[in-house]
Parts: sequence; structure tokens; C-alpha cells
Amino acid sequence: MAYQSRFRFLCTVLGRAQDGGIPHFGCTRGCCKGKIEYPACIGIYDSVNNKRVLIEATPDIANQVALFDDLTERKRGERVFDAILITHAHIGHYAGLLHLGKEAGSTKSIPTYVSARMSSFIEPNSPWSQLVIDNNIELKHVESKTPFEPIEGLTVEPITVKHREDFSDTFAFRITGEEKTVLFAPDLDSLEGIEPLLDGVDVAYLDGTFYDEDELPNRNISQVPHPLIKRSMKTLESFAAEHPDVIRFIHFNHSNPALHDKQIQEAIKHAGFGITKHQECVAL
Repeated sequence: MAYQSRFRFLCTVLGRAQDGGIPHFGCTRGCCKGKIEYPACIGIYDSVNNKRVLIEATPDIANQVALFDDLTERKRGERVFDAILITHAHIGHYAGLLHLGKEAGSTKSIPTYVSARMSSFIEPNSPWSQLVIDNNIELKHVESKTPFEPIEGLTVEPITVKHREDFSDTFAFRITGEEKTVLFAPDLDSLEGIEPLLDGVDVAYLDGTFYDEDELPNRNISQVPHPLIKRSMKTLESFAAEHPDVIRFIHFNHSNPALHDKQIQEAIKHAGFGITKHQECVAL
């Protein structure tokens, strides 16, 4: 179904899972059987100028772009999207860039907004460097706390946040349209100290990778730094009480019971938080 809204900018969740999506590679448990979830990604549509922005290039980018095309009624010959923003260099957030190359999309000069460190990762390393050489993407360096406009009228403020730095630093994005602001922060080490980023935000998509410490019985969960939803709800209890449904968890690992356990979902909702829904839309 195509968008129907009086608002100019529409922000849609095109994926809400952790980098591996669902079904997760190699998983034979019930959490993955018969289920499909794409990695965390949002699309923003300018309904006045027919412009599209994609935030994250996930491994499922082809399916997510097809969904975005249906929602925005993209016609043959129109640009796939007019800008792409990437938070950091973990597989679920940049691997989809390969689809922009000559083997698949063969795009032309897509403005690709990244940090300087992310750019330094892409430019010298094959096969990512080929995208720059062939002019499939045009890297645009942005700096923390320096707003920019990927398309006219849409303001994005990148903010450096703490997260495991394997190949790059990590951004959260504050995205502001004509009336509302969305915070997109799918990867964080913890939600401690996050409240200043929530100031003036209408919807905050925050890292909810794991529900509690018992999800990875064969692994030390402390070696996979992400906030635990149970702990995050205590940390942000006062904020959620005053601003119900502003904070919505996203980036769920396939093991996370918040995806399917009705009792847990009700407890999260009762505490003033939300579980991000696939294809939910926020008018900006």
C-alpha cells in the first residue's frame, strides 16, 4: 500500500532485526523457523519532491528497497534513492553497499554520508573501493554534531556514540522534518547517559538487541556489548513515565523474546516503552 499522508516527510521502518536478520544464519530453533525479519533500516520519503533517503545498507537491501519502492510508488527510470546514510562498519549496516556495484544496481553517484573514519575504511579496501572508483557512490564526510541536509528540507545531525569500534566509529542520527524529530541509534554499548540525545525527540529508535543476559547460553554476553532491554527500562524509567512510547526498541537479535513473547511485550508497553513494528511510519 502506498503512503497516504498530509505530511511532507515520512519515515518508515524497513527492518528491525540485528545484523543477521531472521532467520539467523545456522539457527534451527523456533525463533527463526517460518519467520522473516530484515536488519535495522529506515527509509525517509519526501512526498513533495519525490526524494528518498535510506539509512543503513543492510545485507537485505534489495528486499528493503523493493518494499520502499512499493510504498513510494517509484516508477521505472526514477532514481532508487537520493542519499544513503550509514551509522558504522558492522556487517548489518554497510554490507548492502555491494548491491550498488556493477554486478547488481550499478548506481550513479549516490551521495553516501559517512564519518571520516568510515570513509577511510571504504576507500582503500576492496571490494568497497570499487564502488568509489566506478562512481557508484559519492562519499560525503559528515562530522558529529554538525547538521546537514541529505535532501532539501530534511535536517540530520550525526552524533558519535559509544559502540564496538572494529573498523569505524559509530553515529546515531537525529532526523528532523517539518514538524517532528526521530532519533535512530540502533547500535550502542549501553543506554547509560543517553538522555541528552532524547531532548526534543518525538520518537527514539534505540538499541534493543538483547532482552536479558540469558539469551546466549553458549557465549559470554558481556563480550557482545549491547544494552539489555530489562536494564535499559530501569535506566530510563523516569523518562519513559513522562514520555510514553517515545523510546522504541529496535535491532533485535533473533534470540530476543521481546519479538514474540506477549507477556514481555505487555510489560514493555506498560513501562512506557515500545517494540518497533515492521513498516511502522512516523510523519515528520
